[in-house]
Amino acid sequence: MIVFWIIFVFTLVFVGLGLLEYYLHRRNLSSLTYRIHVNGTRGKSSVSRLIAAGLREGGIVTAAKTTGTLARMIFPDGSEFPVFRPGRTNVIEQVRIAAMAARSRAQALVIECMALQPHLQSLSERRLVRATHGVITNARADHLDVMGPDEENVARALAGMTPHQGKLYVGLTRNLDILREAARDRGVEFISITQEEADLLTDEEMEAFPYVEHRENAALALRVCADLGVAREVALRGMRKARPDPGAMTCHEISFFGRRIIFVNAFAANDPESTEMIWEAARRNFPDVEKNIALFNCRADRQDRSRQLGEIVGSWKRVDHVVLMGSGTFIFGKYAAARGFSSSRIVFAEDQRVDDVFEILLEQFEKSVLVVGMGNIGGLGLDAVRYFKNRGVLIKMKT
Repeated sequence: MIVFWIIFVFTLVFVGLGLLEYYLHRRNLSSLTYRIHVNGTRGKSSVSRLIAAGLREGGIVTAAKTTGTLARMIFPDGSEFPVFRPGRTNVIEQVRIAAMAARSRAQALVIECMALQPHLQSLSERRLVRATHGVITNARADHLDVMGPDEENVARALAGMTPHQGKLYVGLTRNLDILREAARDRGVEFISITQEEADLLTDEEMEAFPYVEHRENAALALRVCADLGVAREVALRGMRKARPDPGAMTCHEISFFGRRIIFVNAFAANDPESTEMIWEAARRNFPDVEKNIALFNCRADRQDRSRQLGEIVGSWKRVDHVVLMGSGTFIFGKYAAARGFSSSRIVFAEDQRVDDVFEILLEQFEKSVLVVGMGNIGGLGLDAVRYFKNRGVLIKMKT
């Protein structure tokens, strides 16, 4: 009987503490006038940063949190700090983020969805964020092992974070009917960015960004800022001041003993569609190089991604060599060869350090080369970005 009462008392205490935590969390959320939940397969970290920067410039006290390459908490003054994780990544950390935003007296919180599992995406919205404005950048074929098996299922998974109030903003993507139906079901206003809207951003406006930003990302962020009362020019001015995500696309040029190396950081482009678009954009920007090298950072725990990219690389134009670094490179090579890509043009750099990969790249050309890094930003991808950044000069590139 004593054991029963001990268990009973402890159960009451734990339930009581849980209810108290949820009450405090709901109070923190209520103190935030605007809660902007950003999701998508590509560009959600960049869009989160752009929206937050635009709102700050417009005088709205705004905090933000990105999950991207490196998880970061961005405070209303623009300063940012790493998100401390004592254990494995867990969506519950969004509770802590909301509390920090409330303590900083933020009026708005822009928060990137960190869930992949479809049920967790829905749970994150319904219980942890309760957004006033939902944002879905796009729905492309990525993380198919979790959200697949195809692009349509990815769209359905992302639709799970549609808010139950306010508005849902969607960038340039397919499967709009699925996302529109989710908005209709939740009773929220559906706003879809068009190509014409993205094209209103001029080359001069895009070139003013200190890094390579995509028009569709900027257009989507501008639309959200406009609806919250921030004028276009004001929001753009703030966005240009924003610190980019470490995985944001950048381009550096290195002069190395008479040889010219142009390195494009596209490691954060994970899905086949995005990677091919960036490859073509890089080729258009630098047509005069001697050779073009596709550098893929593979991960043994992302075999589905390696398969997807391996299957399509053979259809790209002017891929002189493919260099595979990281782990699990055999998967990429296997599917690339099966689709007809010559194995003599595949260079395996499995488990090599970045400086060794650099030496391997040097062996592939004599005068000039374009190297586009793709696949995965995690691990060796970020190391490669830092390696080229510290040795090169930042140059402009149009998307």
